[in-house]
Formats: sequence, structure tokens, C-alpha cells
Amino acid sequence: MKQVLFLSGKGGTGKTTLAAAFAVLSGKTVIADCDVDAANLHLLLDPDIVDSGEFQGAKEAVRDPFLCVQCGRCREVCRFAAISDAFAIDPYLCEGCGACVTICPAQAIALEPQLSGHWFVAKTAWGPLASAELLPGAETSGKLVSQVKRTMTHVAPSAAWAILDGAPGTGCPVIASVSGVDAVILVTEPTQSGLHDLERILGVVSHFGLPAYLVLNKADLCPDVAETVETFAEDKHVPFLGRIPYDVTVTTCMSAGRSVVLEDRSPAGMAIVEIYKRFMEVARDR
Repeated sequence: MKQVLFLSGKGGTGKTTLAAAFAVLSGKTVIADCDVDAANLHLLLDPDIVDSGEFQGAKEAVRDPFLCVQCGRCREVCRFAAISDAFAIDPYLCEGCGACVTICPAQAIALEPQLSGHWFVAKTAWGPLASAELLPGAETSGKLVSQVKRTMTHVAPSAAWAILDGAPGTGCPVIASVSGVDAVILVTEPTQSGLHDLERILGVVSHFGLPAYLVLNKADLCPDVAETVETFAEDKHVPFLGRIPYDVTVTTCMSAGRSVVLEDRSPAGMAIVEIYKRFMEVARDR
């Protein structure tokens, strides 16, 4: 199974739109949404959930009030002010460091696994979709991304291609999503912030030695910066797959829950088809 991951240094560049289009153009494949904090790939693929489960990724301190002697030692060592004057432990402040567990003379506190989110498997017309949802305020997003990728492999072990939609930025979910992929397609826009964030995410991808490709979305909104982005890609030896023009059809399709490549007369859709063909050509050569 070859895995292609879509990343962007910032949100709103069109990364998910492109990932969904590749899934549609690939036909029968396996798809994963690795943005566990704000998954939205399902909005374009009309999935039907067929399986789900709980994810316990973090441990939090839990106090047994019957064993607690209220000596206050736990409050003294807690660096995160997670224990109140009444010795109640705030789960949103607790970092699970275990200092209170170690110091408690009555062994009244223990670290216990907590529900951190849920994972899902869904059917789509273009293959199974693995995704997840991290609970608000929960930690271990990187571990949940790894769970999504394991689920993806389990539900379609014989798939030739896997399309992964990563999280924006350069945080833990992104680091977890790049593990084991064969190629990364970076999506940016012709703005100074887009160029700056492209440089940051390219640094992450280069650190892991992964082949990267670049797509420029809404390229006609600022031609001068678009040229600067292409020059940057050339200087960094990042193959340029193509430009996608600004197209209101993209928004219309998003509202309808369908990929823009299903619209025959969409300029953006036609550009994405050519980008897909170009990527498949260079991917076969590697």
C-alpha cells in the first residue's frame, strides 16, 4: 500500500478539497482523515459509518475519597494547580504526571486511563474512510492519529493506494501522520503567510526525508506571489504539480457535500484532474 499525505502549513488552503478529489479520482482506495481535532473530509465523501470505538489515550489522576486523609501533600507537589482546596482533581488541568500518586502516603490517588476520543470506519463510494474525533480539551492527538492509520490499514490491507488528509500546521498530529507515508503533497496559497507556512511545513517533511510535491491553490488571486511560491519550490527542489484557479464552484460543491472533480465544467476541477495525472506519472517513476 502506497500512502500519499496532504499537508499545509496553515488552515484554509484547500488541502482537504484536494485530498477528497484524489480519493474520487483514484476510484477504489482507502482514505484516512488524520485531522483528529477538526476532521472534515467526510463532508465531501458522503460516508456511512459502519464501525466505531472509544479511544483512551491519556491517564489522569483520580482520588479515592475514602482513602484520602487530606494531608495536602498532593497539592504541594502539583505544578499545574489541578487539585483544589477541597482536594477535587480538575481533569482539564491534570497533566497525568503522577507526582501526586508518588507522594500520597495513603495511596489514595491513582492514574487511570480516560476517554480521549472516538474512532470511526465508514463506507464511501470510493473506498473505506478511517477517521477520529478528539474530545475537547483532550490530549494525545498524535496517538489518536496513529490509531486512525492502524484502522486504515486494517480495513483495507490490500489497497494499492491510501489517501491521507493531514492536519494543518506542524504539531503532534502532523508528526504522527507523516510516519510511514510514501509521498507528501503540500498545498498552499499565493499569500505571504501561505509562503511562510509552506516553508515551515516543508522543513518538517524534509526532516523526515520524505518526497514532497507542491500544489498552488487559488493561484490567480495574486499572480506576483504565485510566481514567488513557484520560485521557492524550484530553489528547494520541490516538484511543482500545478496551479488551481479560484473557482466559486468549489464552494458550491462543498455546500452540496461532493467533490469538485465531479463537476465537468469546473475550472478548479479540471485543474485538479491534471494535477492528479501529473502526480501519478511522477509517482510511478519513483
